Order: sequence, then structure tokens, then C-alpha cells
Amino acid sequence: MFTLTYVYRDSTAVLGPLATYAEPHCYDLCAEHSERLTAPMGWELVRLPVEDDAEPSSDDLEALADAVREAARPAPAGHEPVGQGTEVGRRGHLRVLRSTD
Repeated sequence: MFTLTYVYRDSTAVLGPLATYAEPHCYDLCAEHSERLTAPMGWELVRLPVEDDAEPSSDDLEALADAVREAARPAPAGHEPVGQGTEVGRRGHLRVLRSTD
């Protein structure tokens, strides 16, 4: 697994080891997709070295456990994210939102 990070200010895409926490503009990729990755036209792609046989560190395991706990935590009843509108429908993982005034 790899993490792709876009640095918009520098027009650079950085592909490196799997990140231990979520960041804006970061996307996790499998090995197959990371090998085929190309940068947008006019951008630079930087590939950081990744250890192939690296064992998961305690940070990796802790990040995974935190992600699982966060995903399993139920949302508070009646809680709607600020600025997201009101949910009026759902299909799979997609939501239909009505804009709030």
C-alpha cells in the first residue's frame, strides 16, 4: 500500500509509504495502481522509496485500530454535519442533500 499526496502549491504529486493518519489531499493506493500512476500534465511525480518487506510498526497498527474504532462509532442522533445540508435520500454510500439557507 502507498499514499498519494497532492501538493497543489508546487504542482507536485508525491507517492510514498502508507500514511499512518488521514490528511486532506491524500489518497491510499494499492501496489498495482501506484505502479500505473501518472501525474497530471505539467505536474511532477515524486516517488519516495518504500521498503517492500517492512513489517507493520506499532504506529501502523495503532493507526489501523484508530480508523476501525472511528468507523464503528455511531453518529449522534440528529447530528448533521455543519454546511452539509439536510439528507433527503440515500442510495448505497451516496447521499442526496437539500441545501440549507
